[in-house]
Amino acid sequence: MCGIIGYVGKNDAVKVLINGLKTLEYRGYDSAGIALKNKSIQVIKSVGKVSMLEDKLKTLDVIRANMGLAHTRWATHGKPSEVNAHPHVVGKVTIVHNGIIENAFELREKLEQEGVSFKTDTDTEVIAALINKYYDGDACDAIRKATDLVVGSYALGIMFDDEDYLYAIRKDSPLILGVGVDEYFMASDIAAIVNYTNKYMLLEEGEIAQISFEGINIYNSKKIVEKNILETSVVDEDKGKCGYKYYMLKEINEEPILVERAIKNFYEKIDEFPNLNDYEEIHIVACGSAMYAGMIGKTLIEENTNIQVVCEVASEYRYKRVFYNRKTLVIVISQSGETADTIAALRKAKANNIDTLAIVNVKGSTIARESKQQIYIEAGREVAVATTKAYILQVLVMALLSCKSALKLDLVKNDLEKLPRLLKEVIDRRDDYKKLAKKIFKSEDIFFIGRKIDYAISLEGSLKLKEISYIHSEAYQAGELKHGTISLIEENTPVLAIITDDDIKEKTLSNLEEVKARGALPIVICNEKIDGYQDEILLPKVSTFFQAVLVVPCLQLIAYEVAILRGCDVDKPRNLAKSVTVE
Repeated sequence: MCGIIGYVGKNDAVKVLINGLKTLEYRGYDSAGIALKNKSIQVIKSVGKVSMLEDKLKTLDVIRANMGLAHTRWATHGKPSEVNAHPHVVGKVTIVHNGIIENAFELREKLEQEGVSFKTDTDTEVIAALINKYYDGDACDAIRKATDLVVGSYALGIMFDDEDYLYAIRKDSPLILGVGVDEYFMASDIAAIVNYTNKYMLLEEGEIAQISFEGINIYNSKKIVEKNILETSVVDEDKGKCGYKYYMLKEINEEPILVERAIKNFYEKIDEFPNLNDYEEIHIVACGSAMYAGMIGKTLIEENTNIQVVCEVASEYRYKRVFYNRKTLVIVISQSGETADTIAALRKAKANNIDTLAIVNVKGSTIARESKQQIYIEAGREVAVATTKAYILQVLVMALLSCKSALKLDLVKNDLEKLPRLLKEVIDRRDDYKKLAKKIFKSEDIFFIGRKIDYAISLEGSLKLKEISYIHSEAYQAGELKHGTISLIEENTPVLAIITDDDIKEKTLSNLEEVKARGALPIVICNEKIDGYQDEILLPKVSTFFQAVLVVPCLQLIAYEVAILRGCDVDKPRNLAKSVTVE
């Protein structure tokens, strides 16, 4: 959530900064702004999409500049508005900020008592006021004094009226520095700069970067720090929608080739994948969709090995008392590798000398760097905010790990070979999903039910529907319906039952009959024909290790078609952020 791009160089700053903001749109935001520095600083802000900021710039007399900062904001302190949008200006300080300042209220009160007046509701303006208070010509000293008082997370880009430098500092929020030819960058995501350079430096916590037209100096306690210049393999993968109406649909259609590549990579690097049998207990920790991929992994591991698995939401795990009594592996799952709660959980495990494994998409991310072992899902850049291809690869990796640990890879070789083809067949059944969507898109409540692994699958299906269609949707363990939840069933309430586990098939069907008897519209998603249900989507049947992989796109496309009928922007759902870098 939120995006930062800063630029100093030979090119037109407006063009570079706007292009950078467009690559960061996937992170989620509600307003955007830009600050340009020549002899003076000009700030332009707008509520809404980056394109609206771009249009506004065309109507104004914008200064010519080769230096500037730009930002996309996801509201935390203060509603979405032009006033609350970044950059913020206090005195000689212009600032952009990702993160949350937890003691902003207390700091604001003290500053107001000293005569400082505030124009916005944001925590960011408080930091700007602090830096301005301490600034007497020594920028690094002012930044250090201000951030020493701050509790929370931040990535800051800062300009001063009387200096031709950009400054950057970070804590618990990502920020990298780009090194081009006669041009230099700061960015919250390397995707924002790869059109200009593949070289970058990592800014460690507490270090202050000073960026000029001559280069980048990094200071730690007033001493210059020598940094290695790294090269990224990330390229600008956004070649447009390739004829699809939305990125989400494009990315769902990329899943077969990505799954095929992931399976190939797995066999090539099979010895590098950890053997879960080396551990007595596994903790899987993640947030959102990644958490549901972890729940699928938990079921597969426990069903096929003698390893106990705990699956926890990272925002709870980081604060609860955890008992590391046995030989434990902590698996953290994150697409971005910058999920704040998951980073905190990872660090908690490391502080207790526990082995860690990251299942992550972004190489060079905080989680990738700080974990002991890494498995990269290699989904490429995912533009749509609601995850699709990254999620299915997380599920696949958990399945492959489980299968390897169960010593059953030889038994599923045929299924793995045909999995990409079957996946494409599932995706190509768009007419089935459109037909079903027409029956349910006007509903205000939709429920998913399942047992064991089918329940774990249901959770993501329900989340995807509510994320992009804004329909209230919940997933329940099918056996729990009669313990209160069945009171929510009304005439024609859609209930989607996931039934792929033969062991509990009849039990789930019995629960489905209970809601059917109370007027629900039953919909069955299964891998074997079930008589008696008009609305049924029959999927190919494969090994239980990989059955979930075939259900995933079915549920994604049902959600997609429902959202389209409701007129929703499926790529940029309201209030959501792609990379949740604050608590």
